[in-house]
Amino acid sequence: MARNWSGEEVTELVRRARTGSSRAFAELVRRYRPRIYALGLHLTGSASDADDIAQEVFLRAYNALDTFEGRGEFFSWLYRIALHLALNQKRNRARRGGPALDDPRVEFAVAVDAHGDPRRAAALRQLYRRLIGALDHLTPVLRSTVVLVALQGMSHAEAADVLDTNAGTIAWRIHEARQRLRAELSGARQPPPIPADARTASAPPPVPPPARQADSGLFNLDSLSRWYH
Repeated sequence: MARNWSGEEVTELVRRARTGSSRAFAELVRRYRPRIYALGLHLTGSASDADDIAQEVFLRAYNALDTFEGRGEFFSWLYRIALHLALNQKRNRARRGGPALDDPRVEFAVAVDAHGDPRRAAALRQLYRRLIGALDHLTPVLRSTVVLVALQGMSHAEAADVLDTNAGTIAWRIHEARQRLRAELSGARQPPPIPADARTASAPPPVPPPARQADSGLFNLDSLSRWYH
């Protein structure tokens, strides 16, 4: 995972890339592209969109290397670019309803988790469509938070860095997303959206950050959280 690499090593690669080393930038692409692609796929549900997003992220990053001042993590900078592109892409395409029958997120999870059993594959495919459909119905802010924490395995502090907030807010968003996903999956009425100007002032007491295993089990889609590790 990107955050486990040496900060000094990444800093040196960025420094060399900024001085014109194509080899250094190619190494940054090699290391980070799988996770950027996966982020795009989880947020758009389209393999072609995810591929386009990954290409555009690194094109923009290359052209803007001089603006990266190094005060934050390089991967957080990339993720912010990717999130912007992915959410815009999904909004522009105006997808509605559940994931397509051939949603690559569903099919990949089934391929990994069915272990070659056709009957298990059929059962998992139905379940996973519901789970990913519920994910897609979350607000962009909650969906982005869940993808970063539950599926990309980021800590609350790392997700907060990417989303320009704090760890307490990330914990609250995960808590809120759990409630909304469970409500949709159970057929219950979801709570009304909280006005943007009231989210900070009237937010409930901070929720202690849950263990990563608890977050990863949010969908019981272990294959999705293992995809890029």
